[in-house]
Amino acid sequence: MGRSQSVPRGSDPRFGPDADDSGSPILHVDMDAFFVAVEVRRRPDLRGRPVVVGGVGPRGVVSSASYEAREYGVRSAMPTMRARALCPSAVFLPPDFAQVTAASRAVMEIFRDVTPLVEPLSLDEAFLDVAGARKLLGRPAEIARLIRARVAEQEGLTCSIGVAPTKFVAKLGSTRAKPDGLLVVPAGQVLEFLHPLPVEALWGVGERAAETLRRLGLRTVRDIAEAPVGLLRSNLGEAAAAHLHELAWGRDPRRVSPEHAEKSIGAEVTFDTDLADPETIRRALLALAEKVGVRLRRAGQVGRTVSIKVRFADFRTVNRSRTLGGPTDVTREVFDTAWALFDALGPGDRIRLIGVRVEGLSDGDQTPRQLALDAPEHGWREAEAAADAAAARFGRSMVRPASLLGRGDLRRTENPARP
Repeated sequence: MGRSQSVPRGSDPRFGPDADDSGSPILHVDMDAFFVAVEVRRRPDLRGRPVVVGGVGPRGVVSSASYEAREYGVRSAMPTMRARALCPSAVFLPPDFAQVTAASRAVMEIFRDVTPLVEPLSLDEAFLDVAGARKLLGRPAEIARLIRARVAEQEGLTCSIGVAPTKFVAKLGSTRAKPDGLLVVPAGQVLEFLHPLPVEALWGVGERAAETLRRLGLRTVRDIAEAPVGLLRSNLGEAAAAHLHELAWGRDPRRVSPEHAEKSIGAEVTFDTDLADPETIRRALLALAEKVGVRLRRAGQVGRTVSIKVRFADFRTVNRSRTLGGPTDVTREVFDTAWALFDALGPGDRIRLIGVRVEGLSDGDQTPRQLALDAPEHGWREAEAAADAAAARFGRSMVRPASLLGRGDLRRTENPARP
């Protein structure tokens, strides 16, 4: 697994894991040497050796290099022939995109167990906004430690995390924390963190821009911050000058933006063999309702309409729906409605596929819920919220409805239904 630490060796203790993270809800999670790590996970004999993953032909380019290979100067985006010259003893492997994609999906699912506000940047990195997860999971730094532990335990991989007030600073933090580390930048110490860094640390400063800035005597982020904006504008242009000036003062207003806003949330299952047993179908509906309820709560959404889709063995498909008296994100309510809809169909042919969906979504925090006079003070919603918190810490497979535990006879192919 490599060494596990909270901050990189020789780092400033002001930015350690116990620093004040109260104003730093943004996490940037960056997997360590991801393509290589996936290969090493599959082939433990490669651990501790220089390994390079990328195009192996004469025109190939390095996708990822182990930290042992980086000691020889091998870097991502370097021509493979150059990497071979620098480190002839390295093991050179082509990328296995199927394995890498599967690992990426698993890691992103861990992130989404913590917060629905996940913005992937690539297969191996993402921004997370954990402000809404504090009540259940604790401080941002505690959440970062939780994520690192779950990625290591469940996927056998390591990651580095920056915790900061903004996306830009969080990404710089994860870079400083590599490999396998955690770095917190307190909101009140952003400039102390930023200003000593070289100008190349600013987004948008490539080799050409860095050379221009150095010719102007600007070598650090502090130099950029203190330089007259007119000087930057006359040499870099209006847009670049404004961009760099804002970043140099730690200002980055961009929010974490998930991939898309869903209009409905659902899941469906195609059975390996057509089914007619009501109990087996009932358990399948409960499992689907659980998936839908979890996704609703992660996204902070509630919905008013529950629908089911049933496809019979002859491929005939029927859809049924029911609008509830009030919006819900409760698995039990989704399941009870879905089962009632299915039961109303009556005895029928064998079933090939069944699905559950909740529609008419709205923001859970902004949507008033109808109060029932006889409702207990604490009920299914609180119990499921507690289960979500436990699943975020230990994995969804550790917290399931009792009727779904120990049942290995339901073989199926699951299809996460999309809007």
